[in-house]
Amino acid sequence: MRRASTYPSVPLAALCLLLSATRGSAQDLDPRAYVWVPVNATILVAGFAVSHGAVVTDAASPIQDLQASVQTPSLGLARTFPVFGRTGQALVALPYSWAQASGTVTGESRRVDRSGLSDMRVRVSVLLRGGPAATAGEIARASRRAIIGVSVNAVVPTGQYFSDKVINLGTSRWAFKPELAVSYPAGRRWLMDVYAGVWLFTKNDTYYPGTSVRTQKPLSAVQAHLSYNIRPLAWAALDATFYTGGQSTVNGVQNNDRVSNSRVGATIVFPIGQRNAFKIAASTGAVVRSGANFDVLSIGWQRAWLPRPSASTQ
Repeated sequence: MRRASTYPSVPLAALCLLLSATRGSAQDLDPRAYVWVPVNATILVAGFAVSHGAVVTDAASPIQDLQASVQTPSLGLARTFPVFGRTGQALVALPYSWAQASGTVTGESRRVDRSGLSDMRVRVSVLLRGGPAATAGEIARASRRAIIGVSVNAVVPTGQYFSDKVINLGTSRWAFKPELAVSYPAGRRWLMDVYAGVWLFTKNDTYYPGTSVRTQKPLSAVQAHLSYNIRPLAWAALDATFYTGGQSTVNGVQNNDRVSNSRVGATIVFPIGQRNAFKIAASTGAVVRSGANFDVLSIGWQRAWLPRPSASTQ
């Protein structure tokens, strides 16, 4: 006979993973992204993130002392489904951004504002071990277990992009990240997550001033999370990520923009009723040698629709 687990007692706690950020970059901090969830569930996700900080540029770049603030609401929809007896999940999220950037260009102060769609994010994941396709009741009755999962993230170039501008909301290219993850429960309340993946980028052949070709090398990323179940359906996590690589070229000339950065953060999730959950997350750059050094604060809300139990499982 299987031992009933104390946490989570309702699958909504697992579905809170969908409140993760939708920016789709190596800076993502997504605790509990591979927890076991019931299949045939539909989840609506809404979020708002505020980012502010500096962008560390190449010393040879014409733009220096670059500061930026970005406000991003987003809306997403997810669905869980069985995949050869395992649990699969698909998520689509579309963000909209307002951005304000300032810096010096050849010694002259400049400021630019942007508003419009950002690049869409798509994520498909499958739990290879420890997460068979199951109902909400079966998950609630099961003991906690280690999980191995895989996913593919994609960033779709739907964002606003001006080929004659240096600063844009979109990237005008595709990006893909295959990822392998291990989630391991420690006792009744603790959960440890480790993910490893690599971002792969297509080229942008309309880069500034519109006729340049920009390519980027792969960017490796590792995440680690330690989370604690405060009570049923409520949990908090400490988050960290390290990412390296990603050197770019423009028209075959290499830029001095290879990154080797790390970020740390914290997340808290708590339920509102039986179908809703709320999330607050914050993160900051721990070591930033190149690229964005932003402080990020985000809030999120989700509502889940679970399938009704059949008469045989009641």
